[in-house]
Amino acid sequence: MTECTQETFSFTAHFSRRVEAGFNGRQVTSDGGALLLRETDRKIHLLDHLAACFTDKRAADRVEHPLSAMLAQRLFGLALGYEDVCDHQQLRRDPLFGVLAGRREVDEPLAGKSHSTGWS
Repeated sequence: MTECTQETFSFTAHFSRRVEAGFNGRQVTSDGGALLLRETDRKIHLLDHLAACFTDKRAADRVEHPLSAMLAQRLFGLALGYEDVCDHQQLRRDPLFGVLAGRREVDEPLAGKSHSTGWS
């Protein structure tokens, strides 16, 4: 039988916050493997390269969620098996997804479903 003695694994900090996987039974997520994806992306800069392929034509003074954060939210969601956009309505308040999307304040919600603009 394998005997593990390491109680935590540290990942790259998120601004001034520590990011670590712990096995002490506090706040738990089943998506902790996403931190490994985040570390990989930090090494190869895939999301940065992808975001550079888009031109954001939104009015800059009205942008609440940067394009890079929305791409990260969607791609990490797909990688974790959340292929339905309706899943993101719940995940937008998940602190782990805030870290993955690069949100400084992980308690602030990520992008949700689009609001009607009056266009049909």
